[in-house]
Parts: sequence; structure tokens; C-alpha cells
Amino acid sequence: MIELAVFDMAGTTIEEHGAVYEALRHAVESTGVPVASADLQAWMGTDKREAIAALVRIGGGTPGAELVERQYGVFRTFLKQRYEQVPPRPVAHADKVLVELRARGVKVALTTGFSDDVALPLLASLGWSTGEGGNLDAVVTADEVRRGRPAPYMIHRAMEKTGVVDVRAVLVAGDTAVDLEAGTNAGAGVVVGVLTGQLTREQLAVHPHTHVLASVADVPGLPESARD
Repeated sequence: MIELAVFDMAGTTIEEHGAVYEALRHAVESTGVPVASADLQAWMGTDKREAIAALVRIGGGTPGAELVERQYGVFRTFLKQRYEQVPPRPVAHADKVLVELRARGVKVALTTGFSDDVALPLLASLGWSTGEGGNLDAVVTADEVRRGRPAPYMIHRAMEKTGVVDVRAVLVAGDTAVDLEAGTNAGAGVVVGVLTGQLTREQLAVHPHTHVLASVADVPGLPESARD
């Protein structure tokens, strides 16, 4: 029986119109190095500082600590402007999914490659929160772990925060390859790819998973056999 559902944020539970892709590309290309779409996609869902460093290196640049921190500031500024122009909103029916799963006794956590200073204002803009009266049991950002996805640490941190001890009782869902890899690396009993991000069913299906669904709206409809 699933005790904890761990969902990614941007592209999985939050529709932000591809702004993260644009912001990450801009942060790297403004250093003067090119970014291939395949490389950009490969680093989506990871800690954004790690992604900037890796993409600068792949493009032929030298990602020193000062450059990475400066370009992370560029990323944040660009993303903030895009969010002001086109405000993020919940993926269709995602807010209802959070309510339904918790009503069934399933705890819900969100994980993200964003740091606190990006993730928490984003959640606040949607009215999503933890604590009394909130619709979430835990939020884990990139600031809380030594390594982001595809490492399993954010999922394990979500388990720690919610008191879940059996990783086989965890469902993980996300829209990127590293979401699926992190769920698999964590040992989650159910690993779901969703098609509300930038990847097609075929692109997601080549990565380890138990299900590929149209969106998180379909998670409550998984047969009990898939969740037991």
C-alpha cells in the first residue's frame, strides 16, 4: 500500500510554460557557450547550480564557482521575469490529486531542483503549503541535500520528513529522465513518468519506470495492484 507520494514540481504538478528550460538555457548561453537541446533536457530536473556547471563544461567553458553563482543569479532573474509575465498555475487537476491522496491517508511531498529562494515563493503564489491547513505534508528543495537528482536523497529526505520508513511504499512521479532515475535509485515501489513536461511517451519510456501516465491527474486511478 502506498504511504507517500513524492511529486516533482515544475512540469509535473505545476504548469510553468517551459520557463525553467528558457531560464536555464539563457543562464548558460549568456556565458558565451552553446547549449544543445539534448544536453539541456538531460540536465532538467537536477539541482540548477549543478546543471549550469555541467552545461557550461559541455559547451566548452570553465565553470568556476564564481561563474556558476553569477549565472545562477541570471537564472533566477530570468525565471522571475517569466513567472511575472506568465504566472505558473497547477497542472490540470493537480490540486485535487493532492487533496484526494491525503484523504486516502497517503502523505504527499514535493521535491524540486530549485533552491528555497525559488521554490518557496513559487508554492506560495499557488497557495500551496505544509503545516496546519496546508495541502502538502513536506517540501524538499535542492538546498536540503548533498546532491540533487538523479541521486535518491530528496526522496529519502521526504520519507524522513513524513515518517515513512519503507521505500517500497513510496510512489514517485516526475516529467524528466532524472525524476525516474531518482525514483529508481531510491528503491521506490512505484515510479511514474508523466507527459506534462517536455518529453514524449517514447522518450520517457526508455528510462526505468513502472508507469507512464498522461499527468499526475491519473495517479489516483492506478489500479490497486500497482500501488500494493
